Amino acid sequence: MKKLIDAVDDVVLDAMRGMAAAHPSLRVDLEQRVIVRADAPRTGKVGLVSGGGSGHEPLHGGFVGYGMLDAACPGEVFTSPVPDQILAATTAVSGGAGVVHIVKNYTGDVLNFQMAAELAEDEDIEVVPVLIDDDVAVQDSTYTAGRRGTGATVFAEKIAGALAESGGALADVAGVAKEVNERSRSFGVALTACTVPAAGRPTFELGEDEIELGIGIHGEPGRERVRLRTATEIVDAALSAIDEDISLSGSELLVMVNGMGGTPLMELYGAYAAAEKWLAGHGATVSRRLVGNYVTSLEMAGCMISVCRLTPRLTELWDAPVETPGLRWGR
Repeated sequence: MKKLIDAVDDVVLDAMRGMAAAHPSLRVDLEQRVIVRADAPRTGKVGLVSGGGSGHEPLHGGFVGYGMLDAACPGEVFTSPVPDQILAATTAVSGGAGVVHIVKNYTGDVLNFQMAAELAEDEDIEVVPVLIDDDVAVQDSTYTAGRRGTGATVFAEKIAGALAESGGALADVAGVAKEVNERSRSFGVALTACTVPAAGRPTFELGEDEIELGIGIHGEPGRERVRLRTATEIVDAALSAIDEDISLSGSELLVMVNGMGGTPLMELYGAYAAAEKWLAGHGATVSRRLVGNYVTSLEMAGCMISVCRLTPRLTELWDAPVETPGLRWGR
């Protein structure tokens, strides 16, 4: 195992120390293991909290800031944050208007966020959870009952964050996050496995000429293992799976070609070109896009394609200013 780390047990804490040093706009609590906006809590503003296992950076800590999350709680690598962490994040951003939890559909995340929400209610903080389950690849997987939460998490955090920033009410902020999830779908492909530092070996084995279609962001199995294909063929498989689940024809889309951590940007742009060509050929229009690493799986090579069928309101909220370590425009 070759990794740029000091000690396996300190990987997450060292990363949080680095975030604190690199981004003075964040308040990083190493004891509670939460990352909070420096101006939180803001009286009368709905708080937006998310979190999950580390190893998916910039998700979630990299999306804390103006126009997006108010706080994030990173767990150990590929491991849910504990309820006390989530409660600390929730309390830190509570300005009296309630807090929305954006939760990826993984069993540990769902249970721990639910427990934290109950604890927050005991402190008179109203919490509304929103579950993200956009992955069309498989119905149930190693970590989930139901579909996995993946790329749509970024869409929900940005769009709900914009509404919360503009003074939206608790029900409206939660409602728009749910709408984004309902209108979004994702499909991932792995070219290589990743190595969790504590394990010291790849999470699964792929032959030199094999890829995994429908992979999860923790290395969970996908739909099938096949021979290596061209970028165009891989993109066709991903978008065809999405289109079978939710028709894209006639839609105005937000499209994200997301790197899993180990794919060169040059290759991601090639995949995006193939995606836009496929979508145009199937009657869809791409009006907003992201290309790069947004929801990673350590150093896994591959990509995930996520789409959201936009409405004028969702487009306006997507375009609203955002300033975080991982996403910024308009300010």
